Formats: sequence, C-alpha cells, structure tokens
Amino acid sequence: MIMDLIKERALEKSPFCVGLDLIMDQIPTEITKGFEKKSDMLFAYAKEAIDISREYAACYKVQIACYEAEGLDGMKAYSDILSYIRSLDEIVIGDVKRGDIGSTAGLYAKGHFTGDFESDIVTLSPYMGKDAISPYFKYFEKGKGAFVLGKTSNEGSLDFQDLRIGNETLYERVLNKIKEWSKELDVQSEYSPIGAVVGVNEAKELKRLKETTKGIYLLIPGYGAQGASIEDIRELIYENKNGVVNVSRGYTAGLSDSSDFRKELKERAQRLSKELIGCIK
Repeated sequence: MIMDLIKERALEKSPFCVGLDLIMDQIPTEITKGFEKKSDMLFAYAKEAIDISREYAACYKVQIACYEAEGLDGMKAYSDILSYIRSLDEIVIGDVKRGDIGSTAGLYAKGHFTGDFESDIVTLSPYMGKDAISPYFKYFEKGKGAFVLGKTSNEGSLDFQDLRIGNETLYERVLNKIKEWSKELDVQSEYSPIGAVVGVNEAKELKRLKETTKGIYLLIPGYGAQGASIEDIRELIYENKNGVVNVSRGYTAGLSDSSDFRKELKERAQRLSKELIGCIK
C-alpha cells in the first residue's frame, strides 16, 4: 500500500519530502522572463525542482493554497504539477487539509483522488471526527492514502492539541483514533493508508509521542524554517523508520535572483537528503 511504498523509498533514497509550496516572487528570474502565463512559470520552476531532487526524495507535497491564490491560472499549474509527478511514478501528496463531512467530503475525495487534481495522498483535518475521514475509505482500499492532522508544528497547536482528556492529550486521542479507523480498512500492509501529520518542535514529550505513533506512518513538518531539529526527528522515527520529513521553503525559496538556481537546488537537495537520512539510518 501507499505508506509502505513511501517507507521503501525513504529507506532507498532519504526521508526527504519535497514541498512544492511555490509563490510567484520566489520563482527565478530566468523562468519568469521566459514565460507569459503564471501557470507556465509555476510549472516550469516546479519541474526543475522535481527533476533535480528525484534521486534524493521519497515523495513530493504540493500545497494547494499557493496555486489557489493565483486563480484559474494557478490551479492549472497545480493540476499540471500533480500530473507530472505521477507520470514519473513518484508519490505526490496533495496538501489540501480537507475536513468536511458527508456528501461534501465524498466530493472532496473524488476531486482529489480522481480527475484533474488527482494525488496519491491528501492531508485531512479530523476536527469533525470519523465523519470527516470515512468518506475517503473506499479510495484508501484502492491504494490512496491520507495524512491526518495529529500534532502539528505551529505554536498555536498548543491551543487545542495539548489539552488533556483524562489521561491523554487531544492529539493523542486523534492518533489513537487513527489506529482504530485503520482497523476498519480491508488492506494487508505494514502501514495503514491513514497516516498522521506530526511535528516535533512543539511537542513536549517526545518519548510519549513516539510510543503513540508506533504503527502509524508520519509526515513530519517543521524542519528548517519552523525550527524542528534533526535530533528530535531522529528520536521520533529512527527506531521504527516511520516517517518522511517535509521541507518546502528550505528547498525552493530564496532563489529568485540566483544566477544559477539549478546548481543551488542540486546542492540543497543533496544537503537536505544527507541530513535527513541520518534520522532513519
């Protein structure tokens, strides 16, 4: 299944998840001068970033907000980027953070697991409970997956996620629910198609978090710009090899004025993969 495949590629290459959170003022001048449409500029830069990082990356994550902000032109780029990654037989995560229920959730599932915006994995919010996740089950059983927001890396996560419910925190309740939901799926694999987004830089008890996430495959945000450390990530996933680490701005940002952005992307991809592989090997 899809999470097993990500683990396999993380062990083969590195646990580097390439975040393609592209915004217009970060695109190298060489590219912006070469195209007229925003969609072409965004896709051209994404293609360079993908091609350069393929030998180092376990998977790719595309943040839909970056493209929604540019209207129809931006959404064309989003579709083209997803399609290109999948055409290379690479794994792509549509970072859409959907969290609605019922028929609406079913339509979101159809919209992001088929058609113009098809990805292999989506991100989901569990705030409305199982009703927000179960409409995706039929796609999970066909090979798709989701990373459900568990313990996120932002400072504001403390507002709700760390609140205690009896002997556990709210985020621990969510992670344990993921294990419950996974048991309902008719899949035979090491890891369920339902993984979790888990950050370490706002986590107070890493040993407890490690125990709670055992058996769940993780998408780990926060490395680089948000301050998550290699040591903490390693403590979380080294033993079970159960996570990939997303880096977005640290890979693609800050190169708009670069005279040789391709060389810089290559050096960044090499450095990031070398750093992150130490988290699992």
